Amino acid sequence: MRIGLIRHGKTDWNGLGKIQGQTDIPLNSEGIRQARALAYRLLHEPMKWDAVVSSNLSRAVETARIVAETLGIPLLPGDARLRERFYGEIEGTTEPDRQAKWGPNWKRCDCGQESDASVRERSLAFVEEAAAAVPARNLLVVTHGSLLAQLLQAMCADLTDKPIHNLSFSIMEREGAAWTPLLHNCTLHLEQLQQS
Repeated sequence: MRIGLIRHGKTDWNGLGKIQGQTDIPLNSEGIRQARALAYRLLHEPMKWDAVVSSNLSRAVETARIVAETLGIPLLPGDARLRERFYGEIEGTTEPDRQAKWGPNWKRCDCGQESDASVRERSLAFVEEAAAAVPARNLLVVTHGSLLAQLLQAMCADLTDKPIHNLSFSIMEREGAAWTPLLHNCTLHLEQLQQS
């Protein structure tokens, strides 16, 4: 089994540097263009995908819909386990907002945010269930940056922990009980979009 992990396209809040968390912010026009660029890339690559599933937040659903329609593959119902981390009071704030309210160590404040362990547990549960259900399937999964950072580390601890970009694409392949990265945090399709 191969799982293609995709971060949703850009939103207005991404552009403003606001933490979205589980606040349901739609794609903006740039995010739609980004989703189309990845879909076009996938359409022309030799690896074939069987279905697309996403978080049930609209920015992920819309990204997944564009990919599914372009590739002509099923769009499965959204799964709440793929939602972004819940950030509590931090949702909707910019870096200057956070610095002003909680100081430079705002990431350590108790503002009601979901723990790394919880994000890893629920996202890995989705992946393991998907792998067990149809072991031969190649599945595209559209989700969110903080969740992807945790999930990728849970699937393969050797991966470099770096920011996951909007519409980045990673591929993990199942070998026995282990996952092997074939591609990590790739944005080649976005570089081609900027050149056109």
